[in-house]
Amino acid sequence: MTQALSGAELTDPDERRGGRSTGRFLLSRLGGAVGSLFLVVVLGFLLFRMIPGDPVATMTREKPFDPAQLARLRERLGVDKPLYQQFLDYFFGIFRGDLGQSYAYNRPVADLIAERFWPTVLLVGTATVLAIALGLWLGVRAAWRRGSAFDRTHTGIALTLWSVPQFWLGLLLLIVTRGLFPSGGMRSPDTPPGFLPQTLDVLRHLALPCLTLLAVIYAQYMLVMRSSLLGEMNADYLTTARAKGLRDDVVRRRHAVPNALLPTVTLIFLQFGLVVSGTVTVEAVFSWPGLGYLTYQALRVPDLPLLQGVFVVLAGSVIVMNLVAEVLYRVLDPRVRAQ
Repeated sequence: MTQALSGAELTDPDERRGGRSTGRFLLSRLGGAVGSLFLVVVLGFLLFRMIPGDPVATMTREKPFDPAQLARLRERLGVDKPLYQQFLDYFFGIFRGDLGQSYAYNRPVADLIAERFWPTVLLVGTATVLAIALGLWLGVRAAWRRGSAFDRTHTGIALTLWSVPQFWLGLLLLIVTRGLFPSGGMRSPDTPPGFLPQTLDVLRHLALPCLTLLAVIYAQYMLVMRSSLLGEMNADYLTTARAKGLRDDVVRRRHAVPNALLPTVTLIFLQFGLVVSGTVTVEAVFSWPGLGYLTYQALRVPDLPLLQGVFVVLAGSVIVMNLVAEVLYRVLDPRVRAQ
């Protein structure tokens, strides 16, 4: 038979089904992310209104304000409106890129977040990248030498650091290294101008908060990577690779580690989502001018628009990174695509 087959007949039904399932997968994950963002907006609004304290009373503390002035201030801040009206103003403002006006700073919340964004990315991003490299490297070697002194020592250290509160570790480092590094801030006012002096000054201020975060974060990656690799150690494909005469290092590097790395993908991208959020306690201890320290300052008022804006940005970054992790996991693992 010489009849030409149509393009549709030449297409593998499994490929067509895989394409449709990929489309459904992306749509479902995107829909879930949008739903999660909506819940974040709602919960962010309600959560911070449960915080005890009156922002107007805090802002006017020890100042001579008569009832008429307090009423005008409440009207200007919008806290005199019914709760549902405040929510509608807040919700529709987000779509316009308007996160509101900060009570404490009397500035747009979006501008404040943009100012503090890059210091947080510098601090937490640096600590996260170093933690991923160190944690995965130690996790692989600890699992491959299971039961050795190296494994017991590093696993014990990781478990200890993972359980230590970050603020306590930061305070301990301040005490131990007293005078060697700056105790707070991001820059010293007396640093000479110029790229090199300014860069070295920022690095000196970065050292202690970055070390604090690194000590806690790397432990997560090490323990997860170690556990994942231990689950692959007795797999049949590793026995086959060894039977082919491959060296132990090659078996570990080319076969065991790539498969064991898959469960850590989600953790890595979730941590990258937290890069934007920073760590409130660490930034507060070292007075690092990032989003975490901004959140700490906003809680003291409480500055409701600022808290809501920061919460939406932080939670949104985690949701987006989780979505990226799920899509990437499907690309990396054929078993997920087959489902």
